[in-house]
Amino acid sequence: MDTTNQSTALPATSWTTWSTACFGAGMQVPDAHALREHLLLCRAQAGPTFVLRCGADAVRGFLAARLITTLAAGILLIGTGALVL
Repeated sequence: MDTTNQSTALPATSWTTWSTACFGAGMQVPDAHALREHLLLCRAQAGPTFVLRCGADAVRGFLAARLITTLAAGILLIGTGALVL
C-alpha cells in the first residue's frame, strides 16, 4: 500500500492556524499573512536586543563551524602579543 500521496492537511477550523512545516504549495495567502504578522509582533516584543542576539548567533555559528581554526588563531594572537610585550 503506497501512502506517499495521502493528504496530511488539518481540518478547517473557525480560527486562523498555519503550519511552519509547509512544503510550498500548501501555504495559503491568509496563512502567510498571519505568519508574517505573528513574526513581526514577536520581533517587536523582543526589543532592541533582537539585532544583537541575531549577530551573536551568527558569530557563534561561524566560530563553532571553525573551532580548531579559531583556537589556533587565538593561540597565535596571544603568543604574538606575549612576544611583542
